[in-house]
Formats: sequence, C-alpha cells, structure tokens
Amino acid sequence: MPAPALPLYEKIAASIARHIDAGTMRPGDRVPSVRRASLQHGVSVSTVTQAYLALENRGLIHARPKSGFFVRPRVLDHIPAPKTSRPRKGLARIGSGDLRSRILEIASQRHIVPLGAAAPAPELLPVTRLNRVMASASRHARASALEYSHPAGCEELRRELARRSLDWGCNLEPEDFIVTSGTMEALFLSLRATTKPGDVVVVESPTYFGVLQAIENLGLRPLEVSMQATEGMDLEHLESVIRRHRVAAIVAVPSFSNPLGSCMPAKNRQALIDLLGRHEIPLIEDDVYGDLPFPPATRPRTVKSFDTKGLVLLCGSVSKTLAPGWRVGWVVPGERYYDRIQQLKTSSTVTTSKPPQLAVAEFFRDGGFDRHLRHMGHCYAAQVNRMAEAVSEFFPHEIRLSRPQGGFVLWVELPPGVDAVKLHTRALAHHISIAPGRLFSARPMQFANFIRLSCGIPWSPKIERAIAVLGRLVRQFTGAPSTGSSLPSR
Repeated sequence: MPAPALPLYEKIAASIARHIDAGTMRPGDRVPSVRRASLQHGVSVSTVTQAYLALENRGLIHARPKSGFFVRPRVLDHIPAPKTSRPRKGLARIGSGDLRSRILEIASQRHIVPLGAAAPAPELLPVTRLNRVMASASRHARASALEYSHPAGCEELRRELARRSLDWGCNLEPEDFIVTSGTMEALFLSLRATTKPGDVVVVESPTYFGVLQAIENLGLRPLEVSMQATEGMDLEHLESVIRRHRVAAIVAVPSFSNPLGSCMPAKNRQALIDLLGRHEIPLIEDDVYGDLPFPPATRPRTVKSFDTKGLVLLCGSVSKTLAPGWRVGWVVPGERYYDRIQQLKTSSTVTTSKPPQLAVAEFFRDGGFDRHLRHMGHCYAAQVNRMAEAVSEFFPHEIRLSRPQGGFVLWVELPPGVDAVKLHTRALAHHISIAPGRLFSARPMQFANFIRLSCGIPWSPKIERAIAVLGRLVRQFTGAPSTGSSLPSR
C-alpha cells in the first residue's frame, strides 16, 4: 500500500525541519519570510503560514513581532541525556507489583492530572469518526457481529493489517496475523510460546513495567540489558549477556521505547537479527509506538522486516494511536510459533471481540489513518517539546532529559537523593500522578531518582501548573532554591 502524498504545507515544514536538524539553520537564524517562501515553493501565502504554524507548534521556530520567524533554541540541546543504564550483573527478582497496580488505579481518577499514564488524550483521537465506523460496522455485519470471530481474528481486519505491513517494511499475508486483545495479550502469548517457567528472558533497562509484570506472572527470570539514550538496546552488552546466560527470549521496543523514546537505527536492527540468528534466540518485538515518529521522520522499519529465519514475533495494536478502550492488537508469530500461539489464544480468551475488529478494519479501509497519524506526530512532538521546556524551567538544573524521537513520554533523571516514590506520594497530595522510575526495572533501586512523564495530553495552563508544582517538590528534596519563575496563574 503506497504511502499517501503529504500535503504541501507538511512538505515545506519537513524541508525546513531537516535544515534545522542538520544544523544548516541554527538557533537565532531567520526563516525566509512567508511571502519569500511562497515564491520559492510556488505555493500560496496561506500554505506557507500553515507550514510555519506547524513548525511553531513543534517548538522549532517562533515569531518575533514585526521581525518574522526565527529558529528557536531547543531546550534538549542544552540539557544532558540520562546516563546509559548499567544494570548489575546477574538475574533480578521483580518487585514493585503493588506500586504498579496502585499507579494504574490512580491514573484513571478524573480529578488527577495523569502525567503517569502513557495513554493518548481523548482530544487527540478521532472520536466522532470512531463512533461512526463502530455503528457502521455493527449495522452492516448485523447478526454476524454478535458471533464469535475466527480464532485468528476477523478476515477483514487481518486483510487490512497485511496491507499496512508494507509500511512496516514487511510483506505479510492475512494468514500471518493472530488478532489479540491489545498488545499486552500479544506479548503474554509470545512469552508463553517461547519460554517455560524458570527461563531467562532479556529485557531492556529501563523497560515498560507491563513486560515485567507478564514475566513475573509466568514465573520467568528477567535479565536486564542497558539502553542508550537515542539508539536503544546496547548490542555489545546484549552479546556479552548471551554468552554468559542461556537466554530463552528477548523482549524489546526498538521503535520509540517506553520510557526512553529511543529508536534503534537500521544498521543496529540488522546487527540484532544477525546476533539472534547466530544463537537461535527469538525476539518479541513490541511495535506499539512504531506509528508515532516525530515529523519529518518517517515510520522506521520493524526488526521483523529484517528477519529471514522466523525468529521475530511482531506485536502491535491501535491502543496508542486510535482506540485504547477497544483493545485491538495483533501478533505475527511466524511459522515457528503460529500454531502454539493459536492454541494458547484459543485455550484462554478463545477470540477477540468482533465489533471493534470490524470497526478498526473499516477505519483502515476508508483512509484517513495516515493523516490522523501525522496529526498525532505533530501534536506529540510539540507536547514533548513544551514539557521539556517546562521541566527545564521549573526543575533543578542538575536534571537530565531523554531525547524521544517518537511516542509521547519523557524520561527524567532527577538529582541524586530524590526518591521518586516519595515524590509520587507528595505529588498525589496536589492531585498529580507521575510514574516513578522504580517501576521500569526488575531491580527496585535501579532508577530510584527517575520519573516518566506522559506528554499524551494537549498542553494547557493546568499541565504547566502541574509541572511547576513538581519542580517545587523536587527542589524541596534537594534543598535547591525555588525557581525565579512564578507559578503559572489560574
């Protein structure tokens, strides 16, 4: 399925963004005037204005009254990235289960500012259209929508997923997919298919706490591998771990990892596949954020697209992009694991709810999904940038910030001595939730002074006030004087 053509304003914005990223346009440089740019590109003034507004929303340029547009200094250029994690050698015992459950419960409470939950805000989702396609899917399917779907999932959805797989660098068939109830079921089934209780499973450090919970529930033993701030899993460390331990499987998020937001380069993906092939180790690839690169970047190829031996089990869903509550996900197990996962799925949940599958299939089929993804990418890039600016303004200067290239989370290293769990407790008194770093490691103290902040909510004075409050609470831990910036007014 060929990618749809970008609107003219997005092409212009992408061109300028590339110059800024490459350093040919530096902070403080003036951007061509709207009229000049319209002549250069042969487009209307309104098209250029739209492009500049998109760049302004992303935090790449800003307007000066009566002077024009200028390249904006980027806060992440001046704040160091978190240090590369160095997990202690050996296997870990998973803790923090109660803390994980408590934070998930808190995040759903309406009076809380949910900076701890990695979920897209309803305002960013095409709610009206989703309701329409759900009604349409149910109406057209009539009674069949109330029946069980095929154990592998609805043919209509699997056909649309096969078409979309071309965007992932793959060329899959509908028969390659098994539809699941979200990404977590896909990951859980993949772990069950590739391991047995007591086996060693390699995970990223830091990693998404849902993965740790699944490993704990299955009686597996996690082995952490360090992550680099922008390139993801450290392959040298991974290779040394594989030499020392009998690894049954690896779980990784190569595209916009949670919580770091890193993206593994293509050469590293090929190197990872080569390493897996030499040792015959399966990789469970969580691609749930793969559709959310920050423009002008394009969607990265999945590791699955490099796989020639059937060692990669690709997991995904629409939970971060379209409809979290519909719980529509999938796994591409490959020939090695297809029958086993099909058997496990049938013996547990039998099948996935049919109406949401039909609705997602119709949304894909009718077009507009790629346009929606580009809109989300622009929004998330802008929201991450605004969050980073606010954190740099209100938090102590010793902090370090991640360099997310997609997704919508920010990983913050706080000054030594700040206990993120205690910070979480104090923040709750102000109706603010955060995700303490301890959640993201099998070793409770590995990230004791880290927090993850969700940027999935559109920026507003309410969010800015919450960040200001968090900054004040962090300064209370360190004894640092309060920032000179006043608390944003109500």
